[in-house]
Amino acid sequence: MNKFKTSAIEILKREKKPLHYKEITRLALEMGILETPSAKPELIMHAILMRDIKNKKETSDFIKIKTSAGIFALNPSKKEPKQNQKIEEKEKEEEEKIAIEGSFTGKAGEHLVCSELLFRGFNASIMSVDVGIDIAAVKENKFFGIQVKAAHKNRFNTYAFHIRSSSFERHNQGNIFYIFVLREGGKNRFLILPSSEVERKIKEGAVFSVNKRTGYALNIKFRNNKIYLGNMDHEMNYFLDNWDIIK
Repeated sequence: MNKFKTSAIEILKREKKPLHYKEITRLALEMGILETPSAKPELIMHAILMRDIKNKKETSDFIKIKTSAGIFALNPSKKEPKQNQKIEEKEKEEEEKIAIEGSFTGKAGEHLVCSELLFRGFNASIMSVDVGIDIAAVKENKFFGIQVKAAHKNRFNTYAFHIRSSSFERHNQGNIFYIFVLREGGKNRFLILPSSEVERKIKEGAVFSVNKRTGYALNIKFRNNKIYLGNMDHEMNYFLDNWDIIK
């Protein structure tokens, strides 16, 4: 099932009340149950919920509250659907479209970081096989493993990222770095965190466990020319575009 739909179902079950589609999206991103590279996730959410109601009618998981624009709730009278191949194909198409968009963003982020490292004198290359490290880099006979995450800023002025807990635990070492590519309006900024700093922020609650502790959600935002991780208690300006950290 489409990730936007499953996250909307989970949020509406959790909140136990109708919600505006923007609020559904915001909560899903903050909880880390929705991952998307789109800069306009709330518009995708609205379109998917409306399409689901239109196509499935009484078998949809959702209903639109007619008295309030953009408010959705779980369908209390949902009927069991008969298998509909066309609807299933449309849902699969939508999911593949979002996945492809994410793949382009992720791969572009890897190439950006790799080129930055090369300009700075690292012998860097993108890994051909995904083993939890995206880029292998060497400088002055010292090895560095780089994990790259890339995202566009969404309508909530936030960059939302997700790290698999199994991958983090396997590669949580002193020479492992997480580089978050922050894309906005054709410009890129880089938040560069040693794995030890990510671990510290997990313990402090700036990064939190999601999806039954199988992953970690990181929300990065700019406020008043400063960058924060999670909330305003965790200012991270020292790590912004600071490539000298990798040493």
